Amino acid sequence: MSTKKVSLKVSDGSEMEAYVSMPEGKGPFPGIIVFQEAYGVNHHMRNVTDRIAKEGYVAIAPPLFHRTAGNAEFAYGDFNVVMPHFQAITNEGLSQDIKACYDWLKVQTEVAHDKLGTIGFCLGGRVSFIANAILPFSACVSYYGGGLHTIADMALKLHAPQLFFWGGLDKHILPEHVETVVNAVKAAEKPYVNVVISYADHAFSCDDRPNYNADAAAEAWAMSMAFFKNKLGK
Repeated sequence: MSTKKVSLKVSDGSEMEAYVSMPEGKGPFPGIIVFQEAYGVNHHMRNVTDRIAKEGYVAIAPPLFHRTAGNAEFAYGDFNVVMPHFQAITNEGLSQDIKACYDWLKVQTEVAHDKLGTIGFCLGGRVSFIANAILPFSACVSYYGGGLHTIADMALKLHAPQLFFWGGLDKHILPEHVETVVNAVKAAEKPYVNVVISYADHAFSCDDRPNYNADAAAEAWAMSMAFFKNKLGK
């Protein structure tokens, strides 16, 4: 496995420096975009990107706050510092960032261009859902996507099967929020898998945060990799 930074031009004229992790061996490999939590493409998110590459995927993680914070990383629990950058993002800007990563993957000789997916955590879980609605991905995964219920109407536009993970102990994403999302996808007759881990809290997959749950993280990861293997053929 090898890593690098790539500079991507976004259609609004901005630029972002994305983190890329490449698998060992000879491609082409399926490609996966990794969408960050609200704390930047930090050590944890780079580790997730590397783990995906070790599974045999070209993985790219864009900094979603690049317009206001560049490649800044923020301390967990310090959301007051994050809030201005979080509030500055828009669905239009996120869509442009997604498209920039998608376009990059589509021109890489090491990437199987018809086998692209996304995965995101918290904020990134919402972005993974948006990605599925705007571009023809083959598989998309959302871990505890905050605010997903506010854009549930985008379910009508989903291109690929969507895998959702939620923590049953999550006080930020309520059961009725999950129900809104699932009902929208069901009504749109789009393929999905919905997993509520009753004994897990918000951010259960992040081993740098207090809510980390090793069992839930391992189980969700195994299911995510099986999902990608089935849908992307790796």
